[in-house]
Amino acid sequence: MKQISLYILLFFNMLSLFSQDDENPVLWSHEIDRISETEYKLVFKGTIYEGWHVYSQFTADGGSLPSEFTFDKAGQDYELIGGTEESETITEYSDIFEVDETFFKGQAVFTQHIRIVNPNLRQIDVNLWYQVCKEVCIPASMDFNFVLDGGAVVLEERTLDERSLALGRALRLELKNKELLQKGDNGTLNDSSSGVWTIFGLGFLGGLIALLTPCVFPMIPLTVSFFTKQSENKPKGMFNALLYGFFIVLIYFLLSLPFHLFDSVDSQILNTIATNTWLNIAFFAIFVFFAFSFFGYYELTLPSSWANKMDKASTRAGGFIGIFFMAVTLAIVSFSCTGPILGGLLGGTALAEGDVATNLSAGMTGFGAALALPFALFALFPAWLNSLPKSGGWMTTVKVVLGFLELAFALKFLSNADLVGHWGILKREVFIALWIVLFVLLTLYLFGVFRFPHDGPKQKLSTVRKGVGLASLAFAVYLSLGMAKVTDLKLLSGLPPPDFYSVFEQESDCPLGIDCYKDFQEGVAHARAVNKPILLDFTGWACANCRKMEENVWSDPDIYPLIKEDYVLISLYVDDSAKLPEGEQFDYKFDTGRVKTIETIGQKWGTFQTLNFGAASQPYYVLLSPDLELLNTAIQNSDAEAYGVWLRKGLSTYRQLVQNDTSLP
Repeated sequence: MKQISLYILLFFNMLSLFSQDDENPVLWSHEIDRISETEYKLVFKGTIYEGWHVYSQFTADGGSLPSEFTFDKAGQDYELIGGTEESETITEYSDIFEVDETFFKGQAVFTQHIRIVNPNLRQIDVNLWYQVCKEVCIPASMDFNFVLDGGAVVLEERTLDERSLALGRALRLELKNKELLQKGDNGTLNDSSSGVWTIFGLGFLGGLIALLTPCVFPMIPLTVSFFTKQSENKPKGMFNALLYGFFIVLIYFLLSLPFHLFDSVDSQILNTIATNTWLNIAFFAIFVFFAFSFFGYYELTLPSSWANKMDKASTRAGGFIGIFFMAVTLAIVSFSCTGPILGGLLGGTALAEGDVATNLSAGMTGFGAALALPFALFALFPAWLNSLPKSGGWMTTVKVVLGFLELAFALKFLSNADLVGHWGILKREVFIALWIVLFVLLTLYLFGVFRFPHDGPKQKLSTVRKGVGLASLAFAVYLSLGMAKVTDLKLLSGLPPPDFYSVFEQESDCPLGIDCYKDFQEGVAHARAVNKPILLDFTGWACANCRKMEENVWSDPDIYPLIKEDYVLISLYVDDSAKLPEGEQFDYKFDTGRVKTIETIGQKWGTFQTLNFGAASQPYYVLLSPDLELLNTAIQNSDAEAYGVWLRKGLSTYRQLVQNDTSLP
């Protein structure tokens, strides 16, 4: 749990950006001291801002992460003599990690003695990875270039070997009729804006739920009364309350902006983040941590000094700026209840269709709008304050219900890691069984069978609580029927693992038992042999929307035989973490000059999708002839009727091609 708190603080460290002096808390410099013709000392100096500290290379295990140097080509062009020495450090006991931590304050100096073995060596490149901490910990990396002759630094450009060049060329297809890819929004049959509005609605719902928690609900009448009574000019007080609500929305929107920078680095990075095995495990651990905070075993808060600083800033500034800092204070103080809900929102956007960063902005804006709504409404209609229910034990019940939902969501992240890693631990039946247990426990709690530490005195069950308990029980029964194959659980498509990921032996590891190929060239060869068009399916093991399409659309009686009998299905999993054989791993150089190392199956097919179809989202469907001619526009999501029309049009186009061109197989 101590380690998990580090991830939580890292994840929300963007809040520290309100203090501009702390944006770059360490200023690095370096120099080289010549000892002899062949021996030098490399010196790294870091000037650390007041209040911050950088960890030693030798800080104790189990605490914050140590600084780590990587010396490029050490052992080849030069030798390291001894270890990297450090200037004076401080050792103190950490209450968070319960170990002695060693770190630098004010200044950090590292020195490495080296001996040159390659007389032609001109430059030494070194990378330093470190953590700099204050009230939050920020991971950082710094590159140092030591030039032995005092000349200019030369940044080495990576050159690709012949094998990498050949494998890279093989990724690019000579597609025919490629202009179809430019028609419309990649031929998407669903309006992408509807997905954004759905995410906005879910964010808004999350904000409404957050309003009912004890961190937010009691603040509504206090804050509204403050604005309406602070001035004899009632319209001014109402305007300030509305401005306060606007700033709440703005703050939550601003928190999503850093995610928009990822696509400029690599179009596949957001997909990589969403499907990364260890990141999904980290999310699982964090959500479990969130859940037990909702159960009352500990309080999850950001450092109180942040709220104090924002409160002082609002008092000093006054006016518009003061109201802005009041809104920031609300965001920090309410984090105990809003943080887990925001974490769920982030996880949900990673699983949703469309652009992750845009979805996150929509969801965060919706969340902020819901939080701001009561402040605006009660400022306009202050008499409504009298109708608000009193704070009480019902808010604790809301938190416990959210805790069980957090645990259910945590299992989804663990399932993602299991699917991508092919561990076979959380098969479909195991996943559903765990959900049944969770919702049975929730039912028992709501009916008062057991209690949590922060529950108040036992009282008569309310009608609402009984109703939610019955709904939880009904859901557990629904899951049980799905486990027994009495129902197909289509309402949960995309949440449990797919049907073919089962504890029971399956005929095929392809969706719905359809024969499929997971290598593009093998699939094309088969399509040529049997004279059938290709349904190219860019999918993912952890892709919830892919499962929805397979379970709700592909299973349709009009769609299933088309895919099974008239098409050759090629399913390429862009999140597959399995390593490629060593002889098939290579470096790919993009037109921008950036070089990407292709080591896994997922990296190969993700890059393949981007290069040939200009897309990085899943699901993504393409219809091709065996001769690589596009038969229809590419699409992403659809209802069964439109998807059937799309498939039949592609099939008709292919048959016409065969009829008109005798050279086709």
